[in-house]
Amino acid sequence: MTAMVLDLRSPARTERIEGVRSFVGRDASGSFGLLPGHERLLTVLVLGLARFRLEDAAWHYLAVPGAVLDGEADRIVLATRHYLLDTDYDRISRRLDEEIAREEKDARALRSSLSRMDEELLRHLWETGAESW
Repeated sequence: MTAMVLDLRSPARTERIEGVRSFVGRDASGSFGLLPGHERLLTVLVLGLARFRLEDAAWHYLAVPGAVLDGEADRIVLATRHYLLDTDYDRISRRLDEEIAREEKDARALRSSLSRMDEELLRHLWETGAESW
């Protein structure tokens, strides 16, 4: 059986992993698997864990906040904002949970900040525009 090459790409780093025997990911339609020689596939992975098996039969886990997967025959390219890679399922699951909690906290802070900016803008428009009405 031949193997695939998995290219992981993010703004912070890139990695090339050779000897990939299978890849399992999840997109909006559900879980799917890729083996060497697969047909062309372009899809968007959802937030969560993907996994791949190397020639040594060990599973490697990949946590992504979402990613574009482009694969054909013996190559898979995965582009994402960032990713976590580990061979221990429990450890990467904890790290993914922590990452999700951190991103949710950041999103709440951003929404709150935007709301305050909206309120301040409306107040400013009211105060300065009231004379021109």
